[in-house]
Amino acid sequence: MRHEKATRLLELARLLASSAEGLTLDEMAGSMGVGRRTAERMRDAVREAFPQMEEVDDPPTRRFRIPAGLDSIFQAPTADEFAALRAAADNFRSLGASTRAQALASLEQKVLSAVRAGVRRKLAPDMEALLEAEITSFQAGPRPFEDETVLTPIREAIMSLRRLKFKYEGGSTPGREREVTPFGLLFGRANYLVGAEGGGTEPRTWRLDRIRDIKLSPTPGTRPEGFTLQAFVTRSFGIYQDGVEEVRLRILPHGAEEALGWRFHPTQTLERQPDGSVLATFQAGGMRELAWHLFTWGDKVEILSPERLKTVMREELAVAVRAHNPPPFPGGGED
Repeated sequence: MRHEKATRLLELARLLASSAEGLTLDEMAGSMGVGRRTAERMRDAVREAFPQMEEVDDPPTRRFRIPAGLDSIFQAPTADEFAALRAAADNFRSLGASTRAQALASLEQKVLSAVRAGVRRKLAPDMEALLEAEITSFQAGPRPFEDETVLTPIREAIMSLRRLKFKYEGGSTPGREREVTPFGLLFGRANYLVGAEGGGTEPRTWRLDRIRDIKLSPTPGTRPEGFTLQAFVTRSFGIYQDGVEEVRLRILPHGAEEALGWRFHPTQTLERQPDGSVLATFQAGGMRELAWHLFTWGDKVEILSPERLKTVMREELAVAVRAHNPPPFPGGGED
C-alpha cells in the first residue's frame, strides 16, 4: 500500500513538472481521479518531497507547478512506455503517415539518449519481447497523405497566425488559387486542412493530397473566437459536413451486447430496451458516411430517424445492387 501511495505521489509530481502554467487543485483532482480534499493532501505531500514547487496566483484560483522539472532518477521510462511509443510509430508508418512516424521515432531516440546506459541495457530485452507480442491489426482504408512540404507551411501559418496561399486540385474550380486562414489539421481516412477561405469564418475542409504550390501569405489570419477543432469534428459522423440532426438507431437484440461496447459518436447515449434491443441516439451530420458505417452492422441495426439517413441508405443500397447484379446473358431468352 505504501508503495502504491508513493507511485501516485510521483505521478502527481510529474504532472506538476510537465505543466508550464501549473495545475489548480480541481485539475489535480480530475487528473488523479480523486476528490478535492484528497488532492490537497497529495499536493502537500508532494511539496514536502519537492520543496521547489511553486504557487502561482491565477484569480480566482491558485496554480501549482514544479518549474525546474524532476531529476532523471524520478523520470526513468519503462519498457511498456517505450514499447507503446515504438508501436505507435510503426503503426503510423504502416498507414503511410511517414511524417508523424518519423516524429515519434525521433522522440524515442532523444529519450533513449537521455537514459543511462545501464538502464538502456535492462530495457532492451523487455521492449523487444513486448513489440513481438503486440501488434495492431490491419484495417483497410486509404493511405493518408503526409508530405512535409505541405504540412510544414500549414503548421508555420497556424503558429504565426498567418494565411496560406495554394492551388487546390479539387472542388468546383480545380486549379484555382485559394487564400485560406488555417484552423487546424484533421487526420483520418484522408488528411485535411480545416480553415476558412478569404475573410470568411465558416470552416471548410481541403484534402492535403490535392493542395499544390502552397506558401505562406503575409496577410494575418486567426481562428474565430470560440472555434475548436473538436467541436467542428463532432458536428459530423465523419469528414463531410452537412446539417446536424438527431440520429436514432435501434440495434436489435442479437447485436445489443456489441452495441453497448461501441462508440458511434462522441454525443451518443445508449439505452437498453425492454425487448433486449439498444437505442442509440446522437447528434451528427455526415449521413452518407454514417450509412457506409451502418452497412457493417448488417441485419443488426434499424434506422429510426432521420428520414434523410433512411433515404441515403436506400440510395447506397441501390448503387451496391446495381454494381453487383450480373448482366443479362448475351443472346439469352426463354427456352
